[in-house]
Amino acid sequence: MSAVVKDFEFKSEREWYQFFGRNEENIKLIESSFKVKITARGGRVSITGDESDVEQVSMLMDQIYSLLSQGYTLKKSDIEFSIRMVKEGNGKVKEVFSDGVYISSKKKLVTPKSENQRKYIEAIKTHDIVFGVGPAGTGKTYLAMAMAISALSRREVERIILTRPAVEAGEKLGFLPGDLVEKVSPYLRPLYDALFDLVGFDKAERFLDRGIVEVAPLAFMRGRTLNNAFVILDEAQNTTSEQMKMFLTRLGYDSKAVVTGDITQIDLPKNTTSGLIEALEILKGIEGIAFVFFDERDVVRHPLVRKIIQAYEANKRL
Repeated sequence: MSAVVKDFEFKSEREWYQFFGRNEENIKLIESSFKVKITARGGRVSITGDESDVEQVSMLMDQIYSLLSQGYTLKKSDIEFSIRMVKEGNGKVKEVFSDGVYISSKKKLVTPKSENQRKYIEAIKTHDIVFGVGPAGTGKTYLAMAMAISALSRREVERIILTRPAVEAGEKLGFLPGDLVEKVSPYLRPLYDALFDLVGFDKAERFLDRGIVEVAPLAFMRGRTLNNAFVILDEAQNTTSEQMKMFLTRLGYDSKAVVTGDITQIDLPKNTTSGLIEALEILKGIEGIAFVFFDERDVVRHPLVRKIIQAYEANKRL
C-alpha cells in the first residue's frame, strides 16, 4: 500500500464544497473508481491505496484543484469525465476543461469533456470546414451549436443556418402540414434542443422570427451562396453524394460550415452511397478542412449510453 498527503488551500467554502461534493460525493466517486481511501482534515488530503491508483488519484485531484483555483465551476459530471480521462491515460484534465466556449447571452461556459471534444472545438476555431464524425451522444451537434452562438455573439457571423436531410420524408415535404419551418422542424429537433438550451427559449424564438437563425431542409440549399454565416449540417450520413457536394459548394465569404454525422446510422436506400463517407475519402488532405473522429469514450450522455454503444459494437464483432 502507498500513501500520499496533498495540501490544498481553499479560497472559500464554496470552493471546498465543489471539490468534495455534496456529502463528499465527489470523493466517494473517486474512491470507488480507483479503490483508494481518501481522508481530509483541514486543507490536507491523504490518499491511500495501491501505488498506481494513488498516483492517478493524486494527479486527478491536482488537476481538479487547479481548475477550481482558476474560478471553474465544478459539477459531478466533470468529476466523472475527469476520472474517465485519467483512467484512459489522458492526464490533461485541466487543459481539456479550460478550452471552453463562452455563451454571453446566458453567461454560460460550455466546456469539452474529452480530448476529442477539445480538438473539435479547436478545429472549428481554426478551420472553415469541419467534419465531426462519431456515435450519438458525443457532443458533435451541441458543441457545433455552441460555437455558432459564440461566433454570432462576437459578430464574426451575421446568421446561423441549420440544415439536415429529411430522409424519412424523402425530402418531399409538400404533403406535410404547416409552413416550411413547421414541416422541417421534426427533423431538426436536436438542433433546436441545443439552441434552446444555449440561449433560452425566448431568445431562440426571437432569433428564428428575425431570421438570425434559419432552419431549412438540405434540398432547399441548392442554388444559394451562404455568406457571413455559420452553417451546421446535421445527420450528414444521410446525404447522397450529390447533396454533400452541393452543400459544401454553397459556402461563401466569411462563413464556416460544420458537418456532423454517424456513419453507423445510415438510413439511405440500399445501394445509395453516403455523401459523408465519400467526402471523408475525397476531401482528406485538403488544407482548411479538418476531420475529428469521436468514439464511445467521448459519449457525454447518461453513463449507460456509453455502455450501450460498447455492447452494440461488441455484438458486431461476434
